[in-house]
Amino acid sequence: MKKIRVLVVDDSALARKLITAALEEAADIEVAGCASDGYAAGTQAAALRPDVMTLDIGMPGMDGITFLRKLRGEAWVPALVISSMTGAGCNTALEALRAGAAEVIAKPVDKQGFLDFRALLPGKVRAAAACRRSPVDRTRESSRVALRIRTPDLIAVGSSTGGTEAVERILREAPEDCPAIVIAQHIPAKFSFMFAERLQQVCRVRVKEAETGDAVRPGLALIAPGDQHMIVQKRPGGLEIGVHQGPRVGFQRPSVNLLFDSVAALVGNRALGILLTGMGSDGASGMLKMKQGGAVTLAQDEATCAVFGMPREAIRLGAVDHVLSIGQIASAVSRLHAPSPHASRNG
Repeated sequence: MKKIRVLVVDDSALARKLITAALEEAADIEVAGCASDGYAAGTQAAALRPDVMTLDIGMPGMDGITFLRKLRGEAWVPALVISSMTGAGCNTALEALRAGAAEVIAKPVDKQGFLDFRALLPGKVRAAAACRRSPVDRTRESSRVALRIRTPDLIAVGSSTGGTEAVERILREAPEDCPAIVIAQHIPAKFSFMFAERLQQVCRVRVKEAETGDAVRPGLALIAPGDQHMIVQKRPGGLEIGVHQGPRVGFQRPSVNLLFDSVAALVGNRALGILLTGMGSDGASGMLKMKQGGAVTLAQDEATCAVFGMPREAIRLGAVDHVLSIGQIASAVSRLHAPSPHASRNG
């Protein structure tokens, strides 16, 4: 089996050593080389032609963001950004995703953090390797089918690798009075708050990082906190959010399946499920439960996914009603307006 060849880019010799050690434990991954800044990374990438890069953000000379923006066309390599994720770095991490990073991971800061990092990093590299094609030109999607679906009480969204861009696309088009939205995006702790803050600035719908007790209501999109599970649960007169640490489910926290399971149980046929780009199978079984409960289910198509893993698994299970481009999904959501509190529920 051909191994996944990784170029490790970080100005810290210790970080390069730790990342290399974590990767070399995986039989299907090899570290092809290391670089200490963006200039050296460019030279190494041209010479070594790696399948994936791990990339620090704050480096002397050429920083990681600048390097990502230069990495285009035939030279493009999926980059997994490994950042300290503290303070202003969270904003920088958002810029990294927008500049083309496949995913952003927090650097470990203690022994337990390193153990978790070492366990998760090979899988993240495999996910990035699955992106080993030129990024999709988002302007060249399939024709915009005018899909019309019944207005739900709740829209539940799951996404992973490449999902921050896809989620933003949907929320930018969502109307101010859209139905309630809950989102489980695989994302590190601390980063989710900055992600929600950025979306709040550019979207008409209100967006916030979810907290236990938040009311699920029209005009509000709630994003699961990084490294926390999120479910919907009953409250007098409606639904609210429950957030908890809990063990990882299918190596993920937040788990899309946990969120979708709770929506299937409490909302049933009054829900809309959307599964976006991501590696693995998280969300597939939960979406099947939603469909079996009468919910309408949508999955992002392969042409506009960064990684088609999660939608493909849901389609394979027979959990998906419609397979659409991200533009078609956003367009469908843009036409959903929550009824006024005094409107009849008929139709």
